[in-house]
Amino acid sequence: MSSQKIRVAIIGATAYTSREAIRWLLRHPQVEIVALFGRKDWMWRSHIHEVFPEFVGRIELPVEEIEPASLAGRADVVMLCVPHAVATQFVPTLLQAGLRVIDFSADYRLKEPADYEQWYSKKHTDLENLAHAVYGLPEFYREKIRGARLIANPGCYPTSAALGVIPLLKAGLIDPHEVIVDSASGMSGAGREPKPEHHFPERNENFEAYGVGTHRHMVEIERTLDAYVRGGKSSVIFTPHLLPMERGILSTIYLKPLQPVSPEHVNQVFADAYGNEPFVRLRKELPRTSLVAHTNFCDISARVVKSRIIVISAIDNLIKGAAGQAIQNMNIMFDLDEKAGLI
Repeated sequence: MSSQKIRVAIIGATAYTSREAIRWLLRHPQVEIVALFGRKDWMWRSHIHEVFPEFVGRIELPVEEIEPASLAGRADVVMLCVPHAVATQFVPTLLQAGLRVIDFSADYRLKEPADYEQWYSKKHTDLENLAHAVYGLPEFYREKIRGARLIANPGCYPTSAALGVIPLLKAGLIDPHEVIVDSASGMSGAGREPKPEHHFPERNENFEAYGVGTHRHMVEIERTLDAYVRGGKSSVIFTPHLLPMERGILSTIYLKPLQPVSPEHVNQVFADAYGNEPFVRLRKELPRTSLVAHTNFCDISARVVKSRIIVISAIDNLIKGAAGQAIQNMNIMFDLDEKAGLI
């Protein structure tokens, strides 16, 4: 790769994930942020430091009205931090302009249009680009990411779940139809859009499950695992919870071995899978959200309890679950050091 900096534009620059992307990109030695785009109702705040005051004196870019075609020749890669069903409005134009795209939404994660229609209640409007989008889980799709023009950045819950399950599936150790994932997330996972149920008095001193059996990330977890199921599909029960804290995800994953296993065997499977991975840390002690907060690491630990395997996985939902993973994907796409800007 040449010494010329990668030019990055962000569409949806006023989201929490965008704030994280900007924060980390500013410390990236081989990146220049060249354009930021936001919704019309943010236009009265003309610069990004007026939206996020922490950027005063660090970045002076205005928040422009979204106009994807204007990026031709201005940027090399675009990070799309927009809701589902919005990314498909922009991706075709961006790709036609010769840009590479990393999409934070769910629009290109599910390869089967029927899955998208069922779980997002909309028909997919960009089947051509859906067909060649690459799922951006670097630990398992690195080579495909390297040559991709369109990356579907994984969801936060699916990242924590998939990293805790795939090595055991690949090793043929577990029943793919007996996967239970209980995950708890900080409130930033609910996004920046104000909602009465997310106000401080509603969330403080409270811990609750939501979306039981209906959360959209359940199908994403299943489809991600399916690629490693021999001759069939996985079946996952996924229950998300909200914690009264800003950030972090802790997933407790319950798995049924196909034959008796020892803790040593399970740990060796994870060591073989992640021994050389820069952002997966295998820990003897149980993972905690405080140990991964503000990092791009996923911490994993496994136990064998009463003939079941229990895997604990922890990530920062805004970083390894969103912006950090996007930068990791960008580094791979442009043949940069995968850790650049993230360590």
